[in-house]
Amino acid sequence: MSRFFPFITSIYSMSSRVGLRGSPSMSALIQPLPAGLTCVFAAGKKDLIDLPVLNEDELEEQFVRGSGPGGQATNKTSNCVVLKHIPTGIVVKCHQTRSVEINRKRARGIMREKLDVAYKGELSDVLVKKKESVLRKQEKKKKAHENLERKRLFKEAQVADSEPGNDTV
Repeated sequence: MSRFFPFITSIYSMSSRVGLRGSPSMSALIQPLPAGLTCVFAAGKKDLIDLPVLNEDELEEQFVRGSGPGGQATNKTSNCVVLKHIPTGIVVKCHQTRSVEINRKRARGIMREKLDVAYKGELSDVLVKKKESVLRKQEKKKKAHENLERKRLFKEAQVADSEPGNDTV
């Protein structure tokens, strides 16, 4: 892993000193966490987000039959993963693929994001990124609407200039 991500050297926690090799600008991304909360940078994410580390002792895992389209592939196999975080009571259900292993990994990723929201509230990286995404979409929609309005006004001006009664020579 260090071959692909040289700047990620270890799992970060409050009790251990943060060790970064490589880029000195990475230290600006590290923020202090509440006491007792352990975090790790998610290397597979688009941006580096520090999410809580899951303690396997605090999880209950069940495999149940999934629901939805898919016929026999979903109705006869128990590949839907249900994770419950015992201290908080948060339950995550994941049935995105037919593979149990992939569903287990994805369920844990979803659980980490939900725990981040539960621990940090409005300051959660997940919520902040979601709000930024919504604002970007709104801005893009506003620009597109303004562009269409400009085109409509331009066409109206062209039609008005091309009418036979408007000779401006």
